[in-house]
Amino acid sequence: MWQAFVDLIATILEGLNSIIAGVGIPYSFGFAIILFTVLIKAVTFPLNQKQMESTRATQELQPRLKELQKKYGNDKEKLSKAQMELYKEAGVNPLGGCLPMLIQMPIWFALYQAIYKMASTSPSLNERFFWIPSLAGPVANRSAGLTWLWPFVNGAPPIGWVDAISYLILPILLVVSQLYTQRMMSPQSNDPNQKAMSQAMMLMPLMFGYFALIVPSGLTLYWFTNNILSMAQQWWINRSMDKKKAAKELAAKNGNGSTVVIDGKLSAEKLPPASEANSNGNDAADGEQVKTDDEQYEAKASRPKSKRKRKK
Repeated sequence: MWQAFVDLIATILEGLNSIIAGVGIPYSFGFAIILFTVLIKAVTFPLNQKQMESTRATQELQPRLKELQKKYGNDKEKLSKAQMELYKEAGVNPLGGCLPMLIQMPIWFALYQAIYKMASTSPSLNERFFWIPSLAGPVANRSAGLTWLWPFVNGAPPIGWVDAISYLILPILLVVSQLYTQRMMSPQSNDPNQKAMSQAMMLMPLMFGYFALIVPSGLTLYWFTNNILSMAQQWWINRSMDKKKAAKELAAKNGNGSTVVIDGKLSAEKLPPASEANSNGNDAADGEQVKTDDEQYEAKASRPKSKRKRKK
């Protein structure tokens, strides 16, 4: 069954390559990998969105989680209960970031095997892609490792400086893009624990950078394209969440007794919104006026006729 899934990935790539090449676009297999990445990203978009929102929301809760740890100390049962209540109150699922990763991992492994298989069977994969000499290189088999780069032969990598530098550019771009994505996902914090966690997460891009040196460039192209799309999605999510956060803070400031300025002086007294104050004021004034007219009419009607005549 697994081999059938790998063959399906290879068939999809070959089909996309045929369509793109048929249109006359150069570097067709590289663009087929990019288009395949876009399709996978589109299918997993809702899951990735939940993952990113959950990750950021969890990170923003770290100060409150730290307070709970101080409060309950060694009482793990109470701490766990308080943490779950906090997650529920904030609408955060602490395991929300795991599902998209679990879904995408089989695709990564299948693509990895499919590209290795196609490296020996598909001429298109061995063609150039812009500056990359071959999407099947620099590692044509799993046991090659870094032998294409080290040890040097006559003062140069075994494949030569030109090809070696060409193959190194994409892994470097991959590391830079992933570091930037990690930075976008990690909000600024003065909490030492949060800083330590963020620094630990920064090791992951370096691991992917190493993997990119020992696999075919076609797989690295998939990772890099996925990172660019993730950066765009994370930017959009951060923008949306910042707007919601600012709206909540503004609503809390206007409605929960925040400091306001009255006649040039600071006041901490809770004031109703301007529209409500004006409405209440107008209603009170109108009611007062109506009441006054009625009282005048009733007083005039209840006055004895004789008095009214004498007054005339």
